[in-house]
Amino acid sequence: MNSKMPNWWKPDVHADRRPTLVQRGRIKTAARAWFEVRDFTEVECGALVVSPGNEAHLHAFETYAVETGGARHRRYLHTSPEFASKKLLAAGETRIFDFARVFRNRERGALHAPEFTMLEWYRANEAYDEVIADTVALLRLAADTTGMKEFSFRGHTCDPHAEAERLTVADAFTHHGGVDLLATLSERGEGNRDILATKARRAGFDVAENDNWADIFSKILVARVEPNLGIERPTILCEYPRVEAALARASARDPRVAERFELYVCGVEIANGFGELTDPVEQRARFEAEMNEKQRIYGELYPIDEDFLAALSHMPPASGVALGFDRLVMLATGARRIDDVLWTPSPE
Repeated sequence: MNSKMPNWWKPDVHADRRPTLVQRGRIKTAARAWFEVRDFTEVECGALVVSPGNEAHLHAFETYAVETGGARHRRYLHTSPEFASKKLLAAGETRIFDFARVFRNRERGALHAPEFTMLEWYRANEAYDEVIADTVALLRLAADTTGMKEFSFRGHTCDPHAEAERLTVADAFTHHGGVDLLATLSERGEGNRDILATKARRAGFDVAENDNWADIFSKILVARVEPNLGIERPTILCEYPRVEAALARASARDPRVAERFELYVCGVEIANGFGELTDPVEQRARFEAEMNEKQRIYGELYPIDEDFLAALSHMPPASGVALGFDRLVMLATGARRIDDVLWTPSPE
């Protein structure tokens, strides 16, 4: 197979790439020190799991564990260390972080690699706003480490030290998409497909007859909202509809939305965080709904990690974030594609 970056191992090619890769290491060292001075413990979650997660649009790498007698058990490479990290919180850990190697299938491009590094961290018994502040601080730390005064990507710029814009998903849809999103949600955050379809068509979107609420939501988000986020200053996009936040708890302010946020810089999503859902009954129902959607779209589904649901009963209230470390390095070094910041890019 040919690599996306041909012959990256040649000495002259490596010499050109090496300064950026060294900067990657400096950012990791600075981030690790940042966590440790705040009494976080670094953990290393195993990559081989019984369930890679239960989100409709996440795709895993599948493998088998084979016993000496030949019996085969289906396993997956994790798409995130989230389930294992939450089990550690149930076990008694309070502040943890992991530079996890994670694997996602069907993902390849300037911002996507099938194997990449996810920096994930959790605070037990601490508020959602605390991890939002962490995320902004780490963005600035990366900039300070490389000396990058301004991030730029695909014609957009962003000052990482500017005060972050905080924007709800509903306000973003109204301002950038011309759609009143909250009017399409029930009191429990369930989406009304027909109402959203009507509003989307009036705003100029093409809506197919077989598009459901989530399909239409995604069309508006990708086409009109995301390209306008993180321009000139970072954007915290928050309060996602509950139907779009399978692992987050409902907002105390408005039960239609959840404690989920994403950080955007130059139109690029950098991090995804939650006030974590700890109700195993509701979590099971959300997983089952996601897997029904996965079956509808892709004709496949993943098993539910029963051990994870059992651990939720013992898990304290918590907040956590998954940050795409490679994307952060890209912005902090001025790299154009994710392969430029990977020591050994994945084969094509």
